[in-house]
Amino acid sequence: MKTFSLPHAAALAFVLAAAAPAGQALAQAKVDFEKQILPVLERSCVKCHKAPFEENGKTVKPKAGLRLDAAWAIKLGSEDGAVLTPGKSGESDLYLLTSLPADDDDVMPPNEKAEPLSDAEKELLKKWIDEGANFGGWAGNLEGKPKEVSNTGDKLAVSEIQETYKKLAEGLKPLEEKAWKGVTAAGGRVLPLSDESPLLEVDFRLSGEDADDADVASIAAVGANVARLDLSKTAITDAALDHVSGLDRLIRLDLHQTKTTDAGLAKLEGLENLRYLNLYGTEVTDAGLDHLKGLKNLENLYLWQSKVTEGGVKKLQNALPEAKIIWK
Repeated sequence: MKTFSLPHAAALAFVLAAAAPAGQALAQAKVDFEKQILPVLERSCVKCHKAPFEENGKTVKPKAGLRLDAAWAIKLGSEDGAVLTPGKSGESDLYLLTSLPADDDDVMPPNEKAEPLSDAEKELLKKWIDEGANFGGWAGNLEGKPKEVSNTGDKLAVSEIQETYKKLAEGLKPLEEKAWKGVTAAGGRVLPLSDESPLLEVDFRLSGEDADDADVASIAAVGANVARLDLSKTAITDAALDHVSGLDRLIRLDLHQTKTTDAGLAKLEGLENLRYLNLYGTEVTDAGLDHLKGLKNLENLYLWQSKVTEGGVKKLQNALPEAKIIWK
């Protein structure tokens, strides 16, 4: 058998490495945030998600309170909580929302607002998150950075809404995955808000019109732990909100493009912790808005393409002066 001297063996190894498929080498290389991810964010996302700035005499704030122009800000998340869970792209809105179908109302970036991510860019973002979401030495814009957070976000800042989640979780026992098998069987997706939190997010959006009132009833098994619920574009009626009315820890509720009416809103009066409510494209009228006047923690309400009027919105705004109400 022919043998090689060390120099020849080294040369052969070099040749074999050079002949390896390019895709294999790419798969082994870790994603470089600053070189590969940041340009995509700057092209498609940062225009709407950056530090507040003045335009035409008005202060323009980042959409949903989310900034993507700094490492610390990305780790901080949006007004609804964290958007990035290192190592778990399937629990990171930063990836999930950019991967929705092009005709989905929640897809990011919104249609015609910026260039969407290509399939290759989505996979690259997924890979970066699953690898641990390492920003390297990139810090980004330090304007508005909390003092207790390092430039690269090494110490995770806690936003007001995240502090709310923390308080709601006090004394609450986490559930095992088997507890929500009924929800999954009914077409809902269930995710813990984080590895450390017993609070859950329940989403029936992927089931669409196949999800009805009976399916929503399945959340009773995990109701005490539900903080976020998405029923948008489903076939639910006001009857489904009987199962929502008792979700005392509910922070976020999305009912857009459902058959929700004023009678359904009457069932939400006791949701004292509700911060976000989406009623876009529903049958709600001014009469239904009266049921929301007692929700003093409500921060964001979406009413466009519903049946409310300017007069009704003004009355509700007077009752909830701190709320951001979007209706046209």
